[in-house]
Amino acid sequence: MHTDAYDPRQQLRAAGLRVTAPRVAVLDVVAAQPHSDADRVAAAVRSRLGSVSTQAVYDVLRACVSAGLLRRIEPAGSSALYEARIGDNHHHLVCRQCGTVVDVDCAVGHAPCLDPSDAHGFAVDEAEVVYWGLCPNCRPADGIPSH
Repeated sequence: MHTDAYDPRQQLRAAGLRVTAPRVAVLDVVAAQPHSDADRVAAAVRSRLGSVSTQAVYDVLRACVSAGLLRRIEPAGSSALYEARIGDNHHHLVCRQCGTVVDVDCAVGHAPCLDPSDAHGFAVDEAEVVYWGLCPNCRPADGIPSH
């Protein structure tokens, strides 16, 4: 889980991954800029480290998601987005107009927040909820959402 004492080097070691400058930079960038896509992460990593290939950033993101250090979310119509807030079954608000993504804590109860009406034999351990609407900057002054 992401905390104020977030230490990417320690997180990498705990996950059994080698500590490398690109991995540390990717984790730092995603922690500082949650809900970033891979291109935004790559640009920020390059500004910190200089020359780093886009493929290297994708590889780091994939390894960190697989190791449970980052979470990948894929709102409909959007590129995959990455965040360092993991392990708490939180959800997201997405603005239909500008694409802003905001974290929302679990609405009620324990994970999963929602129980399906029919689990079809699945052992459900997580629910992913995306709330769609208009952010305060995109919402009309009259407060009526437009589609």
